[in-house]
Amino acid sequence: MKLYHGSTHLVESPEVLEAQRMLDFGKGFYTTTSKEQAEKWALIKQKREGDNSKAIVNVYEIDDSLLTNNNITVKVFEDANEEWLDFIVSNRTGSDIHNYDLVKGAVANDTLYRTLSLYEAGVLSKTETILRLKVHVLFDQISFHNYEVLQQLKYQECYEL
Repeated sequence: MKLYHGSTHLVESPEVLEAQRMLDFGKGFYTTTSKEQAEKWALIKQKREGDNSKAIVNVYEIDDSLLTNNNITVKVFEDANEEWLDFIVSNRTGSDIHNYDLVKGAVANDTLYRTLSLYEAGVLSKTETILRLKVHVLFDQISFHNYEVLQQLKYQECYEL
């Protein structure tokens, strides 16, 4: 399976780093199967960092069987449902730290943050929140949460936008 990571620099040897903000699936190294999503993310990061930075998409390969490997703990969200929403909220608020090695599911990106904020504030129900999220195109993300699993990610190339 081909995976992409949007960045402002070449990432041949990915690492699990502490994030400056709470992320959907907690601290980890995030990738996507969507080239378009990775390109958008690289451009967002470039804009945040300023004029001297570059927008770079790193391309990796993993064996598809990693997602079904019994030797690691994998969580796959097939859909943006109540379980997915609870998981994202707990990670974004830091209320629960999971122990998964690998997590795959939909991206609740920053354009959806308002909806998530309304849910967290108790303004929206779970059902209404999920309905609102489903009107957006939800890309996927695959996050790696430990060094051993991250070693399965094989760097292929990168390109600058």
